[in-house]
Amino acid sequence: MDFVKKYLKLIIGIAVLVFVIIMFSMTQRGGDLENGNLRNWLAAPIERRAAAAKILSGSDQHTELIMQCIDKIASLPESGEMAVRDAASLCYTGVQLKENL
Repeated sequence: MDFVKKYLKLIIGIAVLVFVIIMFSMTQRGGDLENGNLRNWLAAPIERRAAAAKILSGSDQHTELIMQCIDKIASLPESGEMAVRDAASLCYTGVQLKENL
């Protein structure tokens, strides 16, 4: 009986360890939105999108406009693999051009 209890504890311990490793890897997989692709952008909540737009633009100005622009690019067909950083760069450049005209 002690033999069974010993191995049962060992199996439970290993199962818990595997569960913790899987949960840790799943939380790390999300990563930061700035380095993700537009598919990740569409799946992210609005708060993360706003934070990423602020980080990528380097300021708090025009955050809504940049977010709308990235949303528009993300809605285009076959744009899911485009990097969020590239789309934000295009949008920020467009905002700067619009300001200077």
